[in-house]
Amino acid sequence: MEKNSVKTYMEYSEEKFTKRIIYKKGETTAFVLNFLPSQQLPTHKHPGTEVYIYVVTGNGTISIDGKETEVSEADLIHVQSEEEMSFNNTGKEPVSLYVVLSKIPSEIYTKNI
Repeated sequence: MEKNSVKTYMEYSEEKFTKRIIYKKGETTAFVLNFLPSQQLPTHKHPGTEVYIYVVTGNGTISIDGKETEVSEADLIHVQSEEEMSFNNTGKEPVSLYVVLSKIPSEIYTKNI
């Protein structure tokens, strides 16, 4: 068993959003994305991967295949493998998203940024 605290991975940067890897086990990875107000995650896909997102804190707008949905603390989102997604912190507070990729499409997704 491994125990971690999401709070440990809630690190923000004035320059751009941050990504902090928590676990990488086999074909699954878990990480936290952190956004200050107005920071955003560009539109992208995760081919062959199911994506599960938990909004730890804050609020913003997630776009799935061009459809925008407001999300806030404690919301859960499931993004299917071929769906395009993006996120924008439209609020006034920092946002942290806990993300699990069920099958890593490429090693690039397992790096801190």
